[in-house]
Amino acid sequence: MVAGAQLTVTDKRRAARHPVDYKVIAEHRTIGDVHLHIVNISAQGFMAHVDGDLERGERLDLRLPIIGRIEAHLIWAHEERAGFQFERIIRLDDFMQLVDTLQPNPRLRPNRR
Repeated sequence: MVAGAQLTVTDKRRAARHPVDYKVIAEHRTIGDVHLHIVNISAQGFMAHVDGDLERGERLDLRLPIIGRIEAHLIWAHEERAGFQFERIIRLDDFMQLVDTLQPNPRLRPNRR
């Protein structure tokens, strides 16, 4: 028996991250609501400040603007910070709209050419 999350998305921790300031309530299957403060995001995942103790491999369901409901798997945790990987990669056009929605400061948004 294999332990931990079985992810279809490869580990892309070098993916471009975009700073955001977004609070969301995610749902955990056994502990219920988990408050997250997402501080950066990529098309593959995000880093957040988390209220509560979660262990590597745990899954959360959350709703994000533009993309809607998505599942995220805990990849790492240190003190109150945690890194999550999405169950699937977000399409580029949807991701760019998501960043624009989550990051109201246009100077911190990615350059569009």
